[in-house]
Amino acid sequence: MTPRHARGSAASLPTPDQVAASPLRRYREIIDDWDAFATALCRPLAPVVWANPTRITVADLRELLAEEGIAAQTIPWLPGALQLPIETRAGQHWWYCAGLAHAQEEVSQLPAHLLDLVPGQRVLDLCAAPGGKTAQIALGLDNRGTLIANDIASARIKALQGNLDRLGILNCSTTCSDGANWPTAGGQFDRILVDAPCSSEGTLRRTPSLVERLDPGSQTRLPPRQRALLRKAVQRLKPGGRLVYSTCTFAPEENECTVADILAEYPEQLRLVPIAVPGLVGSPGLTHWDGRDLPTELAGCLRIWPHHNDSGGFFIAVLDKDGAAQAEPDPTTATLDPSDGADWLPDLADHYGLPTDWFKHLRAHRQSRRGLHLMAADHCPPAVPRAEGSGLFFQRTNVRPPKPTTSAALLFGPAATRFSLALTQEQRDRYLRREQFEPTVQQAAANPPGQVVVSYRGQVLGVAVLHRSGILESLFPSRWSGCTGGI
Repeated sequence: MTPRHARGSAASLPTPDQVAASPLRRYREIIDDWDAFATALCRPLAPVVWANPTRITVADLRELLAEEGIAAQTIPWLPGALQLPIETRAGQHWWYCAGLAHAQEEVSQLPAHLLDLVPGQRVLDLCAAPGGKTAQIALGLDNRGTLIANDIASARIKALQGNLDRLGILNCSTTCSDGANWPTAGGQFDRILVDAPCSSEGTLRRTPSLVERLDPGSQTRLPPRQRALLRKAVQRLKPGGRLVYSTCTFAPEENECTVADILAEYPEQLRLVPIAVPGLVGSPGLTHWDGRDLPTELAGCLRIWPHHNDSGGFFIAVLDKDGAAQAEPDPTTATLDPSDGADWLPDLADHYGLPTDWFKHLRAHRQSRRGLHLMAADHCPPAVPRAEGSGLFFQRTNVRPPKPTTSAALLFGPAATRFSLALTQEQRDRYLRREQFEPTVQQAAANPPGQVVVSYRGQVLGVAVLHRSGILESLFPSRWSGCTGGI
C-alpha cells in the first residue's frame, strides 16, 4: 500500500536504527519485511474519524470537510470512516464538537464491527475507556437496548461519558469495576468486548516516545491480567454469544498465547472464528512462538502490521460460545428514579416546538440533584454493579430557569422549530470560545429573549441565552472549549 505522505514533523519520531535497537527487534523472525515495518513506525500516523450515523452520512461529512479545506479520503475496508491529512487536529474543529464525528485509529475500529451487532442484544464493553469502541457499539445497536461500559478507573469513566454525551448515546450505562471481577449478579451478555490493557507497542506511530519506554517485562507482567479479563468475559457470555478480544500490541504472549490459554481452560465451550476483512491486508495469528506450539486454529486470529495498511498495529481474536452451555437467569434490573422526569419533557418540547411524540422512545430519570438523564426506553441496566451513569445528562433542574445541557441540545436541536438561531462563521468561533456578543438585528428579531439552540450550517452546536440587553451568552461547556472552529 502506498504510504501516506504528510507534513507532520519527524523530530520526535524514532529512526529505523532506534526501532532495530529497541525491544521490538525480537519480532524480526515473524515479520515478513522488517525494513518496511521499521520504516512504517518512523512515519506519523494520519488521523481517522468516523461519521456519527445519527447526525450525518459519511458522504455528507466528507463534503463538509472539503468545504472546510480538509481533504478527507475514504478507507475501502472501513465503511463510515475517513482518513484526514496528518496535520488535522479533529478535536479542535466545530464539527467534532457538534458530535458529527469521532476520532479513532482505523484498526481500533475493527473490534466493534467484528462483534456482529444486532439491535436487541445485551452487550458488555469490559474495558471501555476512552469510549470510541463503546460509542461504535451503541450505534451498532441502533442507540437502544442495553450496553454496559465498564472501566476500572473512575477518572477514565468521566472522560468516556463525555464522549458518549457529545455523540448522543442513549443506550449505555457506565460502571466502575475491576473487569476481572465483574459480578455474576450483573448477568450474561449476547456480546462482550475485551479490549485489554496491554503493552501498546502498536500505538508507537501516534506516541513516538514509547520507543524509549518499551518494557520487555510487560510480556510477563500483563498476560495474567489479560487472562483474568478474558476468563471473566467467557463466564459472563451467554450460550451462543460472541466475544471479541483485542490488543494494540505485537507481543504474542499478550495475544495468541493468552487466547490459547483460555481455549485450553474452556475446551468444550469456545470456538475460534476465523477473521477476514475484505480489502484489509492482515496476517494470520501465530501457531508457534518462543519454543511453544500453539493450537493451529489460532491462525484464524488477525494480526495487523503497520507496514501492510499504513496503520497502527493490532491483534484481534473472535470467540463464539457453544449454544449448549448452561445459561443463567436474567439479572435484576436497577430501579431508576423517574421523579418528575416525565413532567419536564412536555415543557421542553413545547418551548422548542418539538414534535409531540419526540420523546416517545425515550425516558427521563433523576440520577442526581443536578437534573435529569435521558435514555432509551428499553435500556435496562443491572442492579449490580451500580451504574455510575445511565443515558446522557439532559436537563439541569437545579437552576432557574432550568437549562438543557449541550448534549441535549445536540440531540433534540435538529427538530427544534422555535428558539433556534443560526450563527455566522465569526459568531460560531466566538460561541465556541464562550464569548458574549451581539447578534445581528435580524437574528435578535427572530427570537424573543431566553434560551435558544444555536447552529452553524444547519448543525446544532449547543445552547445560548439571548438576554434582554441584546447580548448572546454562550453556554458551551468549558471542558469542550478547545473547539475553536478550525484552529
